[in-house]
Amino acid sequence: MTTQQLDAIRESKSDLIKVRRIVKEEGEKLAKKTGYRKQVLVCGGTGCTSSHSMKVIEQLEKSIKELGLKDVLVVKTGCFGLCALGPIMIVYPEGAFYSQVTPEHAKVIAEKHLVKGGEMVREYLYKGTLAEDGKVIPFAETPFYKKQMRIALRNCGVIAPEDIEEAIAAGDYAALEKVLTTMTPDDVINEMLASGLRGRGGAGFPTGRKWSFAKASQSDVKYVCCNADEGDPGAFMDRSVLEGDPHCVLEAMAIAGYAIGSNNGFIYVRAEYPVAVERLQIAVKQAREYGLLGKNILDSGFDFDIEIRLGAGAFVCGEETALMRSIEGHRGEPRPRPPFPAVKGLFDKPTILNNVETWANVNPIIMNGAAWFSSIGTKTSSGTKVFALGGKITNVGLVEVPMGTTLREIVEEIGGGIPGGKKFKAAQTGGPSGGCIPASCIDVPIDYDSLIAIGSMMGSGGMIILDEDTCMVDISKFYLEFTADESCGKCTPCRIGTKRLLQLLTKITEGKGEPDDINKIQELSEHMRQSSLCALGQTAPNPILSTLRYFRDEYDEHINKKVCRAGVCKALFTYHIIADKCRGCTLCARNCPVQAISGALKQPHVIDTAKCVKCGLCIANCKFDAIERI
Repeated sequence: MTTQQLDAIRESKSDLIKVRRIVKEEGEKLAKKTGYRKQVLVCGGTGCTSSHSMKVIEQLEKSIKELGLKDVLVVKTGCFGLCALGPIMIVYPEGAFYSQVTPEHAKVIAEKHLVKGGEMVREYLYKGTLAEDGKVIPFAETPFYKKQMRIALRNCGVIAPEDIEEAIAAGDYAALEKVLTTMTPDDVINEMLASGLRGRGGAGFPTGRKWSFAKASQSDVKYVCCNADEGDPGAFMDRSVLEGDPHCVLEAMAIAGYAIGSNNGFIYVRAEYPVAVERLQIAVKQAREYGLLGKNILDSGFDFDIEIRLGAGAFVCGEETALMRSIEGHRGEPRPRPPFPAVKGLFDKPTILNNVETWANVNPIIMNGAAWFSSIGTKTSSGTKVFALGGKITNVGLVEVPMGTTLREIVEEIGGGIPGGKKFKAAQTGGPSGGCIPASCIDVPIDYDSLIAIGSMMGSGGMIILDEDTCMVDISKFYLEFTADESCGKCTPCRIGTKRLLQLLTKITEGKGEPDDINKIQELSEHMRQSSLCALGQTAPNPILSTLRYFRDEYDEHINKKVCRAGVCKALFTYHIIADKCRGCTLCARNCPVQAISGALKQPHVIDTAKCVKCGLCIANCKFDAIERI
């Protein structure tokens, strides 16, 4: 492919993409030029497909065909962000945002909205787009979206990820064209250095410095790798980028290859991401067919190709040296550093490794300039960060905000607050390697240095919101169970340390804790941080240490009073029926799975605590609030 052919594709399809970025009057003018009166975008990401969005698309296409609507285009996209409201459908040029769409809804929308002269089906619209005065506001102006700034996610939910021409029209491969025709390798690296982009995989190492180290290494072969082995519980940022805009990763890796002198790339993606893997495979195939991967890219004399490697789901393979060992066909175990991968990495050759989100920022930096990117965020943390917002939060989903945005803005404004009138207690960031941010720190800006200062870390971007019903000791135990299970076992501090920490936490949650257990936890944690081989072991104690720092009173209650204030640790509470409130309806007894409740009809019932397994079904079914935890 030549640069002229790229321009021709952009010319032919750019208006199609512009309609999806512009709503109302300007969008309607552009829509006429494209030949499509309406464009209907339906999320085809994992979250929405699990809610049967493919059936929605099938019904939509069927209804459009039956109605003879040849000027309506249906597009399967990546994630829109509001995952809890899927399946999501957006109709352009109006920008009508339909949520929790069923096949039956799709049929009605086609019959009432998509026909000429049709109007939006208000009862199916996302409630956030309905103003108090009855007007429909653009979804970009809703609380969830208006404070976001989409750079890494710029094309997710906008393009058809399996269509390379839509990706090109949306801006993908423009940066590669610019680099190969107007920039030297040093120019590229200097731009990355000046941008201040830091690795979005967790450590936050400056991307430009990593590239410069690899460029300086002398070798006949060098490698460019992508870490798509996203393994943190509750994290789905990288998966969503791969599902919604895989070409942005391929382009960025090719740019890095040009910058450091590499002709070979590998994407390491976990096999548990079937949609992402399939779209990556399609993207690589298309890029080769269009001459954007392979030999003599854009007639520049530069060769670069990419292979995909599937991971088996080992969390430790998120560590760069373990990932490279796995690509080589060995057991995924870390090795001591130095030498660092930029000197001796994959197949003992100089290698750079960045995660998906980091790669997704390369095109905007090249196209808009380092000064533009560094003007976003904070002095030491440039740009934006994508977070997978989950847990006890109203708006579960994917958000991208400028670095420095406060936790309060994310929780209360973008996230919509805590459901059920509960109080915000903490936010867990950084996954198993991170820590808990208490409510007292809710106004702390979210950036690399601020999080480290309060005992947490950015990590890859998982953000789990916790409410007042969360036991912080139990949360620490949950993450230790994960890291103990995922430890590769190569080094003793991690292999033994994680299991010993888990034993101590289990002891405390079972009501057998002793005051000296806290000292043992702190001492063991410090040994692990100093002597573990890789970051998995070094950071495994972080969730415990941060909860001890901010929620020490809960540990003390578990140990000294044998009480779990959240009522989560089963060994520390019992269920009791309040005789004065019990009506003897027998509903609790009929739902008890172990027949631990007895009593005559219309007479107060009792619970046999020896039989009770504390499943909570009795409380859930009691209509008279007659059962309490004590």
